[in-house]
Amino acid sequence: MRRSPKDTEASSRKITRRGMVVGGLQLGMLGVLGWRMRQMQVEQADEFRLLAEENRINMRLIAPSRGLIFDRNGIPVAENTQNYRIVIVREEAGDVDMVIERLRHLIYLDPEELERSLREMHRRSPFVPVTLTDQRSWEDIATVAVNAPALPGITPDVGLTRHYPLGEDFAHIVGYVGPVSDYDLNRIEDDDPLLQIPKFQIGKTGVENKYERDLRGKAGSKRIEVNAAGRVMRELGRDSGVPGANLQLTVDNALQNFVEARLTLDQSASAVVMDVRSGDLMAVGSAPTFDPNKFVRGISVKDYGELTDNIYRPLANKAVQGAYPPGSTFKMMVTMAALDTGEISAEDTVYCPGFTELGNRRFHCWKRGGHGYVNLEKSLQQSCDVYYYEMAQKVGVDKIAETARRFGFGEKFDIPMSAVTAGVMPDKDWKRERYGKEWLIGDSLNASIGQGYVLASPLHLAVMTARLASGNAIMPRLIKSIDGVETPIVGAEPLGFNENHLRMVRKGMFAVSNTRRGTGFSARIDDEGRRMAGKSGTSQVRNITVAERARGVTSNADLPWERRDHALYVCFAPYDNPQYAVSVVVEHGGGGSSVAAPIARDILLFAMHGKTPPLDAYPSGQRGRIREMLSKLPVRGTTPSPGSDRA
Repeated sequence: MRRSPKDTEASSRKITRRGMVVGGLQLGMLGVLGWRMRQMQVEQADEFRLLAEENRINMRLIAPSRGLIFDRNGIPVAENTQNYRIVIVREEAGDVDMVIERLRHLIYLDPEELERSLREMHRRSPFVPVTLTDQRSWEDIATVAVNAPALPGITPDVGLTRHYPLGEDFAHIVGYVGPVSDYDLNRIEDDDPLLQIPKFQIGKTGVENKYERDLRGKAGSKRIEVNAAGRVMRELGRDSGVPGANLQLTVDNALQNFVEARLTLDQSASAVVMDVRSGDLMAVGSAPTFDPNKFVRGISVKDYGELTDNIYRPLANKAVQGAYPPGSTFKMMVTMAALDTGEISAEDTVYCPGFTELGNRRFHCWKRGGHGYVNLEKSLQQSCDVYYYEMAQKVGVDKIAETARRFGFGEKFDIPMSAVTAGVMPDKDWKRERYGKEWLIGDSLNASIGQGYVLASPLHLAVMTARLASGNAIMPRLIKSIDGVETPIVGAEPLGFNENHLRMVRKGMFAVSNTRRGTGFSARIDDEGRRMAGKSGTSQVRNITVAERARGVTSNADLPWERRDHALYVCFAPYDNPQYAVSVVVEHGGGGSSVAAPIARDILLFAMHGKTPPLDAYPSGQRGRIREMLSKLPVRGTTPSPGSDRA
């Protein structure tokens, strides 16, 4: 049936409209597609190019070289050594268990170390490299490299690890590094991406910890090309980052070694050697000590248990952490306070019958029969307690405390070592705030002989001695320079005490060491140009009952170790031109003059000579014994200097 021209025309109009609609839609789609293609190819080209690159290029952090630490003479005490290791990336390995099993057929893997690494791997993101084993030989690295096609995700690597070449000598000063832990991440506020690298080493104690940011440096990065299986094909670029700052300590490594060796002859002791002119800490010893290298990779439970179970506390830096009653070494502070107030003169005397009565209580002198009449010099020379009981009642504890603080007592010194104590320098307000009680006269008498509430570290005692010797408010300094830039000397200005009063105290200390009735005479230096001035101290750690005193005080040798008195000695030399101050504390060592004084003398002699002391610096009757003692010291690379034996 033929369609009429009218129907044909109408149909034609419909087709044209539909074609236009369809064509319009097609053109619109083409337009949108063209716009999108232009956007992707032109406007977003860089973004998609980067995404394409990331499919074949990985960015990995490079840990910077940790800053080195040197002694004052440029000898390294903390350095970095090469560390060959095997790392795994979980997302590249696929079947981790299978890959590790293959690896175990090629090289030995310690089961305990492997278990720790696997736990670490499952805690980290799958793309983070985790060290399976380190400190490997070059043969192990070569074996893994040759078998790389069968070990997806496994990569031999070389990095740096911390090493302490002088071992135990600097353990308490430099401290040690160890793998970063969750505890570390929760404790410190630091968003450095380096801390997310498993087993990344950070400072845990000592200078390593206090100067962590300076020593750590800034991370570098490397761009590596990988194939579709994730295998590394080549390294495309590297930014090594910024190495950590190098530190130079004020400590002399030879003196430090001698101090540690000398202290080790006793069970538990500490010593500080300080330059009285600059405040430089020449040695800071604490015995027994430990090997910091054991902590670098993570110390074993067995080794750590041996350290923590040791009653002599090898992990504690007793020189700055230990707080002890200073005993009679505190008597110089009472003397300075009394002189400063005008309460005494050099010739004023006090009669010592062996005790002082206060109410119905007796405060005893160490010498049961008393010292008779004593003046300032004799009170220091023979360490008469009664003289200082009387001074304490005249001067009062507040003046004593004020004077002692000017000499460093009660101050937490800003040096980069762990757990530095401020000690305790009590006064009336302190007791009221601490205990809610009023200060008693008996408290003053106890404080006057360095007992009761008074506590000080060997560092405090060294600072006190250096300030007495120099008359200046010198501050201890441990860091000599950072990246070659010298750190300033602080406190070279005068203390503000009358110089004549300081001379009186120094003269009394000289009498201690160089007169026959001096408590430190047996530990004197027999060298006219290097004579020392000193003061012994013996601090009680237990109460002596009336009954015990009546029958005779029990000898330290008859008491358990932990109930024996602490032995202390402070000194400086040369007397006429002071250079070094030394403090020694021997925990539960007994008498200060018999135990601590000989140690202090030996250390002081080494500091002045710069080597093992010559025998002619010792009294002639002691040289045979001294020779034998020095020959047994585990001193690094030195032998006793014979000198000229005039015995």
